[in-house]
Amino acid sequence: MMNNTQSSLTLEFFIVGFPGLLPDYYNLMAAMFFIIYLTTILGNLLLVVSFLCAPNLQKPMYITMLSLALSDIGFSTVALPKIISRYWFNNGSIPFFVCLFQRLLIHYFGTLNSLIMMTMAIDRYLAICFPFRYPVLMTNQIMSIITGLSWASAVIAPGITTIQTANLPFCGPNRIIHCYCDSMSMNALACADITFVSYVSSSLAAVVLLLPFGFIIFSYACIIVAVIRTANNQAKLKAFSTCSTQLCIISIYYVPRVCVYVTPYIPSLKWNVDQRLVVTMFYGFFPPLVNPLIYFFRTKEIRQLLIKWCTEKKCMTQVINIVSVSK
Repeated sequence: MMNNTQSSLTLEFFIVGFPGLLPDYYNLMAAMFFIIYLTTILGNLLLVVSFLCAPNLQKPMYITMLSLALSDIGFSTVALPKIISRYWFNNGSIPFFVCLFQRLLIHYFGTLNSLIMMTMAIDRYLAICFPFRYPVLMTNQIMSIITGLSWASAVIAPGITTIQTANLPFCGPNRIIHCYCDSMSMNALACADITFVSYVSSSLAAVVLLLPFGFIIFSYACIIVAVIRTANNQAKLKAFSTCSTQLCIISIYYVPRVCVYVTPYIPSLKWNVDQRLVVTMFYGFFPPLVNPLIYFFRTKEIRQLLIKWCTEKKCMTQVINIVSVSK
């Protein structure tokens, strides 16, 4: 079998990116990805610093926000630098084991995000449906344990499928028609029957995405019913305001994914490779980019913290100017 296959020690893949993109637009695409990466990292780091520096944010709900911010930083750092290098320096080559490791982390952070959003739904479900028991049911310690289990268990499904991919024979051409190494793009290059491998990958993907999504739908359906039954209009408004932040994040994470998975089964909706990649990039990089903005604008405590920091900075600047003038 190894006669026609390449040794994994010398095997290299090449990240193609968007196959229909003209070379004239490579620098523009690289600059766009770089801006997305820089903005994502700075925005999510600001969330992390806010959580660590403000004791009033150290609550169960904000622990999930911190976890999601760290996961978004991890995903963007794993996925974006290579495609930026591909378009800026025409350096798309990636060794087999590096590609395999990137594939593992890409699916790890995708699984982790799904579990974190399910944890968010659990937290809001308990807070709104069982408000009096919530302080006992969901403490910082319990949320930290749940979050830790999410980070630990998220590696199981990607680990299984990565081991399967590592054992596949590859004989070229080794061109990854994607912006990073993932399960489908790597398995498609194997010179062997991948029916069973694809079945396992699809089944595990359905488990880690659809089961949390189903629980999220169920949780928010219960929340809506509980809120409607509330006689106090102010309480209704507060509950909907709190949930709307997380619903925005969940929507931009799941809706495009559903479109990608459903499209092959709808004959009237046919996408070419570039169109599919655009949608994939959207649900991969848009949520980490806008999550901090959603939190800043929709979460009262974080808005107040930022206003306080800006006010203190402005006052400090005025004091420095006065001291400078007096000298």
